[in-house]
Amino acid sequence: MATPKKSRGAGPQSKPGRALSLIVIVMVALVGGMFISGTFTPRLGIDLAGGTSITLQAKNEPGQPKNAINKTNMDTAADIINRRVNGMGVSEAEVQTQGNDNIIVNIPRGTNQKQAREQVGTTAQLYFRPVLTAAAGSPTGSPSKSPSPSASSGSKATDKTTDKATDKASSTPSASATSQGRAVTDSLKADSTPSASSSASGDDKASSTPSASPTPSADPATAALQKKFTELDCTDSAARTKANEGAKPGDTIIACGKDSSGAWEKYVLGPSEVNGKDVKKAQAVINQQSGQWVVNMDFTGSGSKKFATTTSKLKDQQQPMNQFAIVLDGDVVSAPSVNSTLSANAEISGSFTQESAQDLANVLSYGALPLTFHEQSVTTVTAALGGEQLHAGLIAGAIGLALVVIYLVVYYRGLSLVALASLIASGILTYTLMTLLGPAIGFALNLPAVCGAIVAIGITADSFIVFFERIRDEIREGRSVRPAVERAWPRARRTILVSDFVSFLAAAVLYIVTVGKVQGFAFTLGLTTLLDVVVVFLFTKPLMTLLARRKFFSSGSKWSGLDPKRLGAQPPLRRRSSRRATGPVDPKEA
Repeated sequence: MATPKKSRGAGPQSKPGRALSLIVIVMVALVGGMFISGTFTPRLGIDLAGGTSITLQAKNEPGQPKNAINKTNMDTAADIINRRVNGMGVSEAEVQTQGNDNIIVNIPRGTNQKQAREQVGTTAQLYFRPVLTAAAGSPTGSPSKSPSPSASSGSKATDKTTDKATDKASSTPSASATSQGRAVTDSLKADSTPSASSSASGDDKASSTPSASPTPSADPATAALQKKFTELDCTDSAARTKANEGAKPGDTIIACGKDSSGAWEKYVLGPSEVNGKDVKKAQAVINQQSGQWVVNMDFTGSGSKKFATTTSKLKDQQQPMNQFAIVLDGDVVSAPSVNSTLSANAEISGSFTQESAQDLANVLSYGALPLTFHEQSVTTVTAALGGEQLHAGLIAGAIGLALVVIYLVVYYRGLSLVALASLIASGILTYTLMTLLGPAIGFALNLPAVCGAIVAIGITADSFIVFFERIRDEIREGRSVRPAVERAWPRARRTILVSDFVSFLAAAVLYIVTVGKVQGFAFTLGLTTLLDVVVVFLFTKPLMTLLARRKFFSSGSKWSGLDPKRLGAQPPLRRRSSRRATGPVDPKEA
C-alpha cells in the first residue's frame, strides 16, 4: 500500500516547470501589452485625478403629470445619463441620484468637460415634424408665403443645428424663405434614384398634411399662433424656451433653429408622426462619397412605417412644405427637403464635425430622459485631497506589507522566500491587469479600489500560510519534505479554494448591489481574489515542489522553516528499531 501512495505523491512533482513557465509567459505577455498600448499607469478616478461634479435638478414642466418626479423616473434618467457619458469613452464617471429630485454626475479630468455637460443636460426629446412655414428669426421677419407655382422651390435643403453651425439660408426677396439643413437621405429605398438622396430630417406626427395647411392661418392653429410666430425673437433664449413650452407631440408648434452663418430662423411646425422612440440606433460615421461626418439612423419596424408615411406626404410638395424638421429639446436641429419616400434607414448629413456628429448620435442612441433637468451647480474637483489620501493609504499598505514580511521571515524562515516571490508575482499580475483594463473596459483606480488591493495582500498571504502549515503538519507526522509537500497540497488546495470562493462571492454581491466608488473596491477585491488562485496554483505550489528537491529544504535545515526537530516530529525510524529488537517483522506490516 505504501508504494502506490508514493507514486501518487511523486506524480505532481515530475513537471512543475510547466506551470512556472506558463505563468511567466502570461506575465511577459501582459507587460508586453502595456508597451504595445503605450499605457504604463492605471487610469485614475475623479478622487485621484480630479474633474468636474455636476448637479442636475429635475423640474416639473407644463404638460407633465404632477407625480412625474418619482424614484422610477429618476433611476431611469440616471441610467440614461450614465450610458451617454460612458458612450463618450469616459472612465470612472459616477452618476447617482441624491434625494428626491437631484442627480450627481462626477466626470474625471481628461474628458471634454463642455461636451460632457451637453450630454448630461440634454433631455433629448426628439420629434420629426412637417414644416408649415418659415421666416427669419427676428420679430421683423415675415412668414413665408404659401408655395405657389411662381415661388422658388428649387433650393436644396441642407441642415440646422441648435448650438452647432449647420444651415444655409437660400431665401430671396421673390422666393419663400426656405430653411437649409442637413440632408437626410434614405439608404434603403425601394426605388433608388439620384433624386432619392435628397434631404429629410424630421421628427414627429404630421397628422395634418402640408397641402392641407399651407399657412399658419389655414392651419388648425388660431390667429394667436400667427401673432406669436410674428412676434417671436429667436435671438432671445428665454423667448425660444417659452415658444413651445408645454407643447404636446400632437400640437402645432413654433420653434427656432440656426443656419450656417449663425442667423436664427423660426418655423411653424405641424404635429409629430415620428419621435425619438422610433429610432432604433444612431451612429456617427464618415460618408465615403462626401468625406463628411454624418449621423446614420436606423428606425424600428413601426418607426419605418411612420417615417415612410410622413415622407410620402411631403415629397410632392413645394418649399417649404416639402421639408420636415428634426426637433431636439424644442430646437430645430435639421429641416431638410424630401424628394422621395424614405423608409427604414436615414442619414443626417451636412456641416457636422466629428464631435457634434457623435454628440447627436449619442443622445439619439440612448433615448430621451423621462424628466427635464436644470443644471443646479458645477464644481471643479481637485486631486489634492485624493492624492493626500492615496499617499496615506499607500503608506498604510506599505506598513502592513512590511509587517507581513517580518512575520513570514521570523516564523517561516526559508519558506518566506516562497511567499515573497509569490507576492511579487501577484503584484505584477495585478498592476499590469489594472493598467490594461483602463483602456479596455474603462476601469479607473480610485481610493476604494486601492483599499481593495491592500486587503488582497492579506488574502494572498493567508493562502501561503495555509499551504505552509499543511506541509509542517505532514512533517510532524514523520514524513520527509518532498512527500510532505505533495501530501499537504490536496488538503491545502481545498481550504484555499473555499476561502477564495467566499471572498469572491462577497466581492461579486457587493459589486452588484452598490454603485459608485464602492464598486471599485468590490471589483479590485474580486480581481485580486481570482489572481490569488492563479498564483497559488501556477506559481507557489510548483516553486515549492522544486525547492523541496534542494538540499537546504530536503535536509530539514533549521533555517528552512521545515526542521523536523523544531517542529516536534517523531521520526518513524524509532518504531522500526523497536520492531527489529522485538523480533522478525510481519510481511503484511512491511
